[in-house]
Amino acid sequence: MPAVSTPRLTATSYIVLGLLEGAEPATPYDLKQLAQISTNNFWTVPHTQLYTECARLAAEGLLDERQEQTGRRKRTYRLTDSGRAALARWRREPTQELHELRDAGTLKLFFGADPARLAVTELDAHRKRLRGYEEIRAAIPHAPRGQLLALEFGIGHERESIRFWTTLLSEAH
Repeated sequence: MPAVSTPRLTATSYIVLGLLEGAEPATPYDLKQLAQISTNNFWTVPHTQLYTECARLAAEGLLDERQEQTGRRKRTYRLTDSGRAALARWRREPTQELHELRDAGTLKLFFGADPARLAVTELDAHRKRLRGYEEIRAAIPHAPRGQLLALEFGIGHERESIRFWTTLLSEAH
């Protein structure tokens, strides 16, 4: 009897599974729209990957795929029982992975850029993002707890960035 292979699942896989769970049935375009207002705030996935990942997960048996027979022949996806089980297993597994900080301002500081000059632009950018997160929070007060917690993480991160850049700016004056 041949061994059953376990599909290789990535963060993108779990984004597709998680977004589909809340929006099924959905097309990759629907998932792209959802990601833009949700997960892309903390885990960016190029939209082309969402299209290819849906097809790959369907081939692995984690998604059910339906294709229109006429018109644009768009593909619509739903989770299979295997897809739901994979998502549930992933949620239960703790992680020790820390986020990767990729910040151009910090990189420029490291290589000797003028902190005060950077701080002005950085403060503006972080204040805008904080306002955006706060607007989202006000618009979805009854969202699922996990979504609200992720949003609070983003708000905290932006507040700390504002504190950091404000301190650098005040030290320069």
